[in-house]
Amino acid sequence: MNQTKKLSPQASKEIIASGKAILGIEFGSTRIKAALIAPDSTPLASGSYEWENSLREGIWTYDLDEVWKGLAGCYADLTAQVQKTYGLTPKRYAAMGFSAMMHGYIVHDKEGNLLTPFRTWRNNITGQACAELSKLFNFAIPQRWSIAHLYQSILENQNHVSRIDYLTTLAGYVHWKLTGQRVLGVGDASGMFPINPDTGDYDQRMMAAFDTLVAPRQYPWKLRDILPRVLPAGAEAGKLSPSGAKLLDPSGNLEAGIPLCPPEGDAGTGMVATNSVRPNTGNVSAGTSVFAMIVLEKNLSKPHEEIDVVTTPDGKPVGMAHSNNGSSDLDAWISLFGQAAKALGFDVPTGKLYETLTPLALQGNADAGNLLHISYLSGEHLTGFSEGRPLFVRTPDSTFTLENVIRSLLFTSLCALRVGLDVLTKEEGVRVKEIRGHGGFFKQGKTGQRLMAAATNTAVSLPATAGEGGAWGMALLAAYLVREQKNLSLPDFLDSLIAQSMGEPLHPDPRDVAGFEAYFNRYKACLGIEREAVKSLK
Repeated sequence: MNQTKKLSPQASKEIIASGKAILGIEFGSTRIKAALIAPDSTPLASGSYEWENSLREGIWTYDLDEVWKGLAGCYADLTAQVQKTYGLTPKRYAAMGFSAMMHGYIVHDKEGNLLTPFRTWRNNITGQACAELSKLFNFAIPQRWSIAHLYQSILENQNHVSRIDYLTTLAGYVHWKLTGQRVLGVGDASGMFPINPDTGDYDQRMMAAFDTLVAPRQYPWKLRDILPRVLPAGAEAGKLSPSGAKLLDPSGNLEAGIPLCPPEGDAGTGMVATNSVRPNTGNVSAGTSVFAMIVLEKNLSKPHEEIDVVTTPDGKPVGMAHSNNGSSDLDAWISLFGQAAKALGFDVPTGKLYETLTPLALQGNADAGNLLHISYLSGEHLTGFSEGRPLFVRTPDSTFTLENVIRSLLFTSLCALRVGLDVLTKEEGVRVKEIRGHGGFFKQGKTGQRLMAAATNTAVSLPATAGEGGAWGMALLAAYLVREQKNLSLPDFLDSLIAQSMGEPLHPDPRDVAGFEAYFNRYKACLGIEREAVKSLK
């Protein structure tokens, strides 16, 4: 039964007032989200702040000043909700944790100066580095990974490389500034550099090979020197410093000294929020990007460039298929429909537009009426694109209806993901009975759940927190830090708290499965159009 725990308002107020509540904050692609929970995982309050990446000189980035503006804004939104609901301002928490989009490249020098604009996961600009490192390591290094960005900078003789003192991810950067600790959860670290699952640390053989590779350049650092220290879930990762408390809460109400758990990536928080950390469990996070993760029972037979091998927050290997392009094109179309409504005299809130339009997809033709969207706002490594051009194509006899347009936009957001999943299931024989979903794709009733089941031909279930899984998942990891039973494993801890909040699986509808297959085949056949668009539309 899919249900969220409930506490009385008075009990919730006492938990917050006594400093026993637990805070998780996640930096997503379009929103920074905060989740405040009770020790038993009951949601108490939430907050958010909208932000967006920008394309500057060919690089997808966020201004780091916006990181702190957004963090303070998100926290202020949370505390305002707490004040409105409970009549108090929180001053302390039992624990807290921060997560963010994985991968990318944030580098500072010894004085703490940023050496180059933050390069996010969305950049597909490291093709040469990936090819060389994948061969060197006999391990597929995706373009998003931090080590790929570092080595590409080396190959291009970028002058900042010799001055690097610290290389980290967005979550690692935020945690460092809040605590002074240069650490990273093993799940997020596994998107920087390969992890040896036997040691739970960076793979020493590969690290030595990299140092040997770049030794002729005589940099003043070794790779381990500039990377964060790797920590498993449940490890102590420092405490909120006075300066960190001021960054988070400029009003000055928040006290320093709060313990922090290891910072994690959004893949890890997704696994936690969906209770998918045991071998042979799987989940899919669908929002601005879309990625599916299956916890592996054994190592893959060989490297696949379509598949990231990362880890759970407690260090188990995971096969991840990651698509850069999820809901951004849908968001653009929904905005256009909102503009049309406004031109006709109706000012429709964005939430109402999604609530009204998204379910129309279930009324469309099974294959979306022979329409086709290719939603590449950025490059898409799963299909071999370093840049993207969003396209909408139809034939003269396509069934051009609103229902089919919405269905096409939702279908196309899952097609690149399906390319990666086919590698795991068809080439590697990986099997999973059920996929648990979370993220904005699943917010509007059963629409997203049903279409995801069609795209994966697998039963899909949703936790009660499907729309806000990441921040809640980070709060759960913070709760694991201060658990009473210290010998309790992460899977057993999650079972004890949230097993009852997982929904009943929705099995794929054969009509939807056949319709997606037809759409997917059309999508693959028409990628040549996308290639020509990239060449022609500069």
